[in-house]
Amino acid sequence: MLIELTAADGHRLSAYRAGPADAKRALVVVQEIFGVNRHMRHVCDTLAAEGYQVIAPAMFDRVERNVELGYEPADVARGRDLRAKVDAAHTMADVEAAAAALPAGAARGIVGYCWGGTVAWWGATRSTSFKAACGWYGGGIAGTRDEVPNCPVQLHFGEVDASIPLSDVDLIRAAQPGVEIFVYKGAGHGFGCEERGSYKPADADLAQARTLAFFARHLGS
Repeated sequence: MLIELTAADGHRLSAYRAGPADAKRALVVVQEIFGVNRHMRHVCDTLAAEGYQVIAPAMFDRVERNVELGYEPADVARGRDLRAKVDAAHTMADVEAAAAALPAGAARGIVGYCWGGTVAWWGATRSTSFKAACGWYGGGIAGTRDEVPNCPVQLHFGEVDASIPLSDVDLIRAAQPGVEIFVYKGAGHGFGCEERGSYKPADADLAQARTLAFFARHLGS
């Protein structure tokens, strides 16, 4: 269902919520550069089926509302343009608003994909709201790799991701030896998205299993 959140600066944004209202475990799900589209709602519904309450804030609402893009080159270009207009401080304010809207007393985590993978990393390093953070193919993590996480972190990358070279993954490993990092052989960017040409079901399933096990360890089962 769609809900409305209010960030600390008064900005109101929409969000997609799924899962039990009395959940003991809860997740903020951070979108790719394509908005809270059909794929992101599918991600939320899948996590909700595991017993989590999840909230996916519409991170583009600060510049344009109701953004739902596909995965064609024009969509990628538009998504990148929108992302460039949202600064990091506002991004984290919206993440915090989503975290605050999760059930009171629930153990909270954050998971993100693509741009959201980087934001999930920031959720670990720039927030104290989460007990665990998981990022899938976050392209901006290498650039902020020296930030100090406040909770356990798990990261997933594709071996042949054209936008995240393995040299970046190596830099992250060197800077963050305590972070759990997985690289999927032959996988490219967006390998977990069932609507992309780069989708690799076996790798997506394995990354999902690892993600769920990670959150079970740190948020409870």
